[in-house]
Amino acid sequence: MGKLTGFMEFKRETPTRRPVEERVHDWLEVYEDFPVEKLKAQAARCMDCAIPFCHQGCPLGNIIPDWNDLVYREQWRMAIDRLHATNNFPEFTGRLCPAPCEAACVLGINDDPVTIKQVELSIIERAFDEGWVKPQPPEKLTGKTAAVVGSGPAGLACAQQLARAGHTVTVFERDDRIGGLLRYGIPDFKMEKRFLDRRLWQMEEEGVTFRPNSNVGADISASDLAKEFDAVALCGGATWSRDLDVPGRDLKGVYFAMEFLPLQNKRGAGDHISDENFISAEDKRVIILGGGDTGADCLGTVHRQGAKSVIQIELLPRPPDHRSDSDPWPRWPNIYRVSSAHEEGGEREYAMLTKKLTGENAVLQALHGVHVEFKRENGTGKLQMHEVPGSEFEEPVDLLLLAMGFLGPERYSLEQLGVELDARGNVKADRNKMTSVPGLFTAGDMCRGQSLIVWAIAEGRDAARGIDRYLMGETMLPASINV
Repeated sequence: MGKLTGFMEFKRETPTRRPVEERVHDWLEVYEDFPVEKLKAQAARCMDCAIPFCHQGCPLGNIIPDWNDLVYREQWRMAIDRLHATNNFPEFTGRLCPAPCEAACVLGINDDPVTIKQVELSIIERAFDEGWVKPQPPEKLTGKTAAVVGSGPAGLACAQQLARAGHTVTVFERDDRIGGLLRYGIPDFKMEKRFLDRRLWQMEEEGVTFRPNSNVGADISASDLAKEFDAVALCGGATWSRDLDVPGRDLKGVYFAMEFLPLQNKRGAGDHISDENFISAEDKRVIILGGGDTGADCLGTVHRQGAKSVIQIELLPRPPDHRSDSDPWPRWPNIYRVSSAHEEGGEREYAMLTKKLTGENAVLQALHGVHVEFKRENGTGKLQMHEVPGSEFEEPVDLLLLAMGFLGPERYSLEQLGVELDARGNVKADRNKMTSVPGLFTAGDMCRGQSLIVWAIAEGRDAARGIDRYLMGETMLPASINV
């Protein structure tokens, strides 16, 4: 460890966010630079535990104490090598991951945890600045071909690992640009797309072929694809949005989050989208249903578009400010969190159920709901939702955004391929990430259900390992220890 007494000398510190009054008028990332000396102090807080639970918290099994020590000693080149050994895209996780590793930090038992996420991000940005991140094409090709369907973090991780193993890889993406949810689901204020583009350039130089505007299952027959390539990885994500089944759902002004967010990102990329086809919150009363990350992404976006007012509504009760006794370390805690978007304004409401929507001339005007409470049933102990008598309410609304999560993968390509689904409706896979159809593999949200970017990368790496073993009979690709 870098400094024996570091965890006692230094308090946790993270980068500051740009002033609200400044950042809501642009689409740039919200965080300011973090000085190197402060970063070294944060890395020095790592205790190099005998049993580093941060490894357990990270699905990638990142060797966190090692690169904390290397940053403290300013051995940056070694730090990025150690980081890249387990994570293809630390610039993505360093910006977007909620950091379950920090929740599992041993120091977090009785103090604030180490700022692992910021150390990770600083390592990779230093590496790009120094020119250390370069293409790593294989020394020779195997003659085997692999198709990756979907270009989100799982698909990209799978494709890069396969290309580096010497296979000829083609990535198919139904959208007009590569990146999946990284491209069109994540607002620019959380990750500017230049950070995605520079990694895609590296992958192209390593031999990966990208084919946007290629909707497998619609434009391209999924079964034909399986015949054309030696192996196929299904990494299409869990993009089947949960809908709102209430009267008035068909009124104009009600949209899924993933109808709303991509349009803003397309405009940010310079695409011309007519006002008629654009979904804007400007001067509108906005309600967002859903209190998760997607809801927060919608919140930050409507602030920047100039919403008149915004309310974010969550069905469940407000989480506690601190870990409860039933939510012990090192588990990821269900606690009240304030994102950068929440800092920027808007109301947050909890334990509220939408009953119906009303309007005039087929245009949304009001949301009608009721407050609810959750009680454990005698005998079973299960939480049951009950409407609170007399708590009915009505809220005026011009734009309603549905950010209530995702039910699983869309079915059209899966039905063509005949893959088996599990009890939750996700694609079923074995330990090698192979589906019920030989030669067809899967990774990420498509088989795991809606999850974290760090899980997607881990699963993509493991799918590549399974494919390499299937094609070659053995593999030297590393496994992600927690998948």
